[in-house]
Amino acid sequence: MSSAPAMLPRRSPGGFRPRDAVSASPPDLRMRRATIDDAAELSAFAARVFIETFGDANDPGDLRDHVESTYGVAQQRAELRDEDTATWLVERDDGRLVGYAQICRKRVPACVTGANPVEIYRFYVERASHGTGVAQALMSTAFSQAREWGADVVWLGVWEHNPRAMAFYRKFGFSDVGSIDFFVGPDRQTDRVFVMPLAGASDRVAG
Repeated sequence: MSSAPAMLPRRSPGGFRPRDAVSASPPDLRMRRATIDDAAELSAFAARVFIETFGDANDPGDLRDHVESTYGVAQQRAELRDEDTATWLVERDDGRLVGYAQICRKRVPACVTGANPVEIYRFYVERASHGTGVAQALMSTAFSQAREWGADVVWLGVWEHNPRAMAFYRKFGFSDVGSIDFFVGPDRQTDRVFVMPLAGASDRVAG
């Protein structure tokens, strides 16, 4: 499930080099690859943004179960150790986490085509940082990571009742190609699948 402008593919901007810690735009931000030491902070941040974005649309019990099973510290450690998952953080100069993206090379829905599709599995930006350039910088880094893995296509899931998120992704050149199920507890929901070829993606982000 994805949200705009919190942007959460899988409930859920330029040319950065994923191997390095880099400066983002605006200049008071920095982008870096997450390490195992970030698991606790990542767990708390992800849970907070998910609840902030989707809390009103879900049963409280289902929401609690989903957050506990998805964003626990142990789960974050496992994801950070996973060689097929790359997690990139956006921080202020003071070290405060304001957003992150997870890029995965695992499952691919039947509606996604390409020689080597890669998923933007999560894309989280705190509400206070909307409209500040964080999302654009983070998207650029996600594209760069996908390219480093040899991807020709990126895809993500967006909650069907989130038109703002869909508009956000269309701005970057994503297209709706189908749907997948997304569960919050026992509640089966529908995510639209958005896909974009990586050719020319940096130009679209910059524009």
